[in-house]
Amino acid sequence: MAGEAQDTNWPLPKFYFMVDWGSQTNIPFQEVSGLDVESQPINYRHGNSPVFSEISMPGIVKNSNVTMKKGVFAKDNSFWDWYAKIKMNTIERQNVVIKLLDEGGNPTMTWTLLNAWPTKISSTDLKSDGSEVAIESIEIAHEGLTIDNS
Repeated sequence: MAGEAQDTNWPLPKFYFMVDWGSQTNIPFQEVSGLDVESQPINYRHGNSPVFSEISMPGIVKNSNVTMKKGVFAKDNSFWDWYAKIKMNTIERQNVVIKLLDEGGNPTMTWTLLNAWPTKISSTDLKSDGSEVAIESIEIAHEGLTIDNS
């Protein structure tokens, strides 16, 4: 109704984001998925417990691999260059920063993947009768996920 105070607290839209890794900043991606963290439960019952049921406690933290998809550009081999640095027992690990941006391009929420490295790269599929943009994807393993929601 007219004259009432408007609610200014809205959920964040998820379509405006950028990704940084290493010396590359503001890489435009089409999609980022797999920002999951899970604690594996440990169920046990100690011997002198008066309760006849198990107790659950948090165990090892399991991080999901993160998948990122972007358009293919001429002379852009950033995925392949990073993947090519994997040798026997040698990996170039980098922190990957994913930023959800507001209307002004300022980060509102930031996910940081610690010690990340590529595990899989998928090139685009090719179709002679298609008119879609060529999309490539990279799957990244990491050793921890931190979130800053300031």
